[in-house]
Amino acid sequence: MFGQGDLLLIGGVILLLFGPGKIPELMKGLGKGMKEFKKAQSDIEDEFKKIVDAPEETGKPKETITTKTEQSDSSTLKS
Repeated sequence: MFGQGDLLLIGGVILLLFGPGKIPELMKGLGKGMKEFKKAQSDIEDEFKKIVDAPEETGKPKETITTKTEQSDSSTLKS
């Protein structure tokens, strides 16, 4: 994707823009942000796995959702 020359050019521009004292702070903040992002991603994956792998609850009747057309169809059939 990037060659060595491209990376050196980008590094040089960053060094000129921020100076040598600010770069460690920037990298530290970038590392913390990446860590938080990965943690949030793994938390979401864990929640999905729990939902998919969770056994269905037994003993509770399942509710059926009826739409207005289904309700009107059943009322016309009763008449």
